[in-house]
Amino acid sequence: MATNPQLQSPQFDKSLLKSCGEDVFISANVEIRRPHLVTVGSHVAIDSGVYLTTAAEIGDYTHLSPYLTIIGGAQSTLVVEHFVTIAAGSRLICGSDHFMGDGFTSVTVPEEFRDSVDLGTIRCEKFSGIGTNVVIMPNVTIGEGCVIGACSLVTADTEPWTVYVGVPARPVKVRPREKMLEYAKRLGY
Repeated sequence: MATNPQLQSPQFDKSLLKSCGEDVFISANVEIRRPHLVTVGSHVAIDSGVYLTTAAEIGDYTHLSPYLTIIGGAQSTLVVEHFVTIAAGSRLICGSDHFMGDGFTSVTVPEEFRDSVDLGTIRCEKFSGIGTNVVIMPNVTIGEGCVIGACSLVTADTEPWTVYVGVPARPVKVRPREKMLEYAKRLGY
């Protein structure tokens, strides 16, 4: 990423992360609750307002756009592979209460009185794209090259190189892959 000195903003203290690659911009206006559980690759931008409570593995050439919410606590994980963009305002729910009356749904209640909880991993495979204001529920894999359209709700794994839209998200068409695979190869991936 070419850096324009006139556009430089304060940044998050990257030394707090488990590991961090080269050419990484992380806005000072993010909240990473457990930075010791977060690895960030190279050529990554994490914009203002990103809120992350889980462990995370962020791949190369990735963009986490403004005002993403990624929740689920220390026992949940977000995995974002190389060449992925997650657009503004999306919500990735890596861990959630079941809300079925087994107990209280507040994290402030002692564990013995809590509802059953689904803790897991959301994985965004290489070349995938998440549109603005998308909600992804726990234990979902967004397939390689898959795109999720704006304002969609994803509750199950998606097929590779497919475009999904809607509530719940449904496949609508196949996405071309040849150029992206060629460009990635030229970049050494």
